[in-house]
Amino acid sequence: MDDTTARERLESMLAELDRSIGVLRGEPVAVADRSAADAGSDLTDTDRAQAMLTVATTHRGAILAALKRLDEGTYGDCVDCGRPVPEGRLEARPEAARCVPCQAKQERRR
Repeated sequence: MDDTTARERLESMLAELDRSIGVLRGEPVAVADRSAADAGSDLTDTDRAQAMLTVATTHRGAILAALKRLDEGTYGDCVDCGRPVPEGRLEARPEAARCVPCQAKQERRR
């Protein structure tokens, strides 16, 4: 993927994530005269929203890092081994920082 296409896709992804994060950070709806079951449901919804916010924020960081690599001229190179990240991986995940073998090693460490 050429740098211009990568930048356009990453910036589009970033804008969409920023919109989603804004929605997820929105003020909770006022709760009046609700049952205990409703309160439990609200807590579950809040937990779910928090989890989604955490994932979105992490993804946003990965996109910003990819944009920085574009600016530095290292986009498409694995951050661990320096070998090229396969084109197909960048097509599927423009924010990918690692080649497949290095990403697999990273995931095994978690």
